[in-house]
Amino acid sequence: MQPNTLLDAILDEAGISHAGLAAHVNQAGRARGLALRYEHTAVARWLKGQRPRGQVPDLICEVLAGRLHRTVTLDDIGLGVPGEPNSAHTSSLSGFVERATALWRSDEQQRPHILGAPAVTGTPAVMPVWEWENPPEDVDVSRGGRHRVTPGDLDMLRAARTHYEQMYRKAGGIATRTRIVGFLNAEAAPLLRGSYTDATGRQLHRATGGLVAIAGICAYDSDAHGLAQRYFHQALRLAKASGDRGLGAYVIALLVNQALFMREFRQAVAFAEAALRAAGKHITPALASDLYAMQAKAYAHLGDSTSALSCIRRAEQAAERIRRGYEPDETGYVQPGLVNVQVAEALLSLGELVAAGEHAAAAVDNPAHDRGRVHRLAMLSTIELRQGNADKAVATAVQMAEQARGMESQRLRDRLRAVREHLVRSGSAGTAEAAELIDGALRVPL
Repeated sequence: MQPNTLLDAILDEAGISHAGLAAHVNQAGRARGLALRYEHTAVARWLKGQRPRGQVPDLICEVLAGRLHRTVTLDDIGLGVPGEPNSAHTSSLSGFVERATALWRSDEQQRPHILGAPAVTGTPAVMPVWEWENPPEDVDVSRGGRHRVTPGDLDMLRAARTHYEQMYRKAGGIATRTRIVGFLNAEAAPLLRGSYTDATGRQLHRATGGLVAIAGICAYDSDAHGLAQRYFHQALRLAKASGDRGLGAYVIALLVNQALFMREFRQAVAFAEAALRAAGKHITPALASDLYAMQAKAYAHLGDSTSALSCIRRAEQAAERIRRGYEPDETGYVQPGLVNVQVAEALLSLGELVAAGEHAAAAVDNPAHDRGRVHRLAMLSTIELRQGNADKAVATAVQMAEQARGMESQRLRDRLRAVREHLVRSGSAGTAEAAELIDGALRVPL
């Protein structure tokens, strides 16, 4: 079940509480001869995605129409198609925009049913990728609205994407998410509802897609996996509307990374293949290298060493073709050394300790942004410990803990805890100091 953000948004607009809606629905039901006894808990379940039975969806529309003094349809309250999930891909682009902006609003208001929603699996997880890859395309994305979207508006959105990406790298996703979601609500939502030609609209959807992808990254970094997945699916729909296949492939790379974290290894392989296949010549060497490297990690976890080593070779070949200045802003995260640390992780899963250590050391030797450096040091420390080099592992772990200071990130905390656990379990001399340093970093609540 996916949270019903449209119902949440219209309840807020109508100024009606959960208990108030339940009481009004019961009253409207009595007028139709129905004995309904709904309470606020039922409304909470509807907001989490449960579909009300029988005539209740129509009664909700009736109650809200009377409150708002306008017609309210089943589509307006997110209950238009019985039995189908509230997907970003099931109707027109304008309908998608309304659902997307409703989600941003619910996220900004920190609604629990949004923040705590689990990630979907199976068909609902796969369909957005399939629909991005296959026809129909958006023939015309122009729109008539009050505000005319200008080139200056597009420049603002692009600048904001860069700004929030840098903030995420320095401070982490937890600190950044509230800022970027506030920006989406205040600036991006009115522009999507504005007036623009097809050409401007495609640039607008591309710029917004880049921003929404960062919001998804921040949600992922905050452990809100269902929310992150919904942002990634939104970004994929925006990428399709923009006509930019490369942007779509980048968003799928984010879904691949999430699938790896959730241990959905076969899905990670399939998604990466879809991105490489559908983007074709539009995929850049940087993105191709990352997709192949993540595929290698997935195959390694599945125990398929032949496929893993084949993907490692392809990742390294693609990395050699990267030309700075010829990559879009989104693939700037593929810095020198990133493929090395991805390959190191795959080789570690395959038990190839020597080769893994060489790649991890090469990754650390390359400059990286603050966040990337923490991950690289964590991987190197883990491998050094597995190789029996406790002193080196401790020194690397100390660097990692110091580098992580000031960042609010659940993913980095996961890495810190894992390294600490490996150090303590080894029982080697000197590990207590590094463990205490990591404890100090973890002591501050997020």
